[in-house]
Amino acid sequence: MFNLNNSIAGIGLIASVFFTAGANASPELAKQNTCMGCHAMDRKVVGPSYKAIATRYQSQPRAQMVDTLATKIRLGGGGAWGVVVMPANTKISEADAKKLAEWILDSNK
Repeated sequence: MFNLNNSIAGIGLIASVFFTAGANASPELAKQNTCMGCHAMDRKVVGPSYKAIATRYQSQPRAQMVDTLATKIRLGGGGAWGVVVMPANTKISEADAKKLAEWILDSNK
């Protein structure tokens, strides 16, 4: 028998699992895309820590920073953190780059 309350609860559970998996996927995306070779959560490796990046950009509008960081993730960049240039990572999709940017910006919360 169809029960509307059970169906709504099931949809809520599915949505919760989907969004939690998306949020938790970012550290895995960072590992899969070799980001962890140059960055760590709370210490400088070759590049700045994720927390330092989040701190530097925390006063700027979030949507703008997500787009800016996603672009840097995909196309690389240099000069913002010294002489070491961040290489381009063009194999990562724009959607995944934005997930990583969101995760980085949330890293010092």
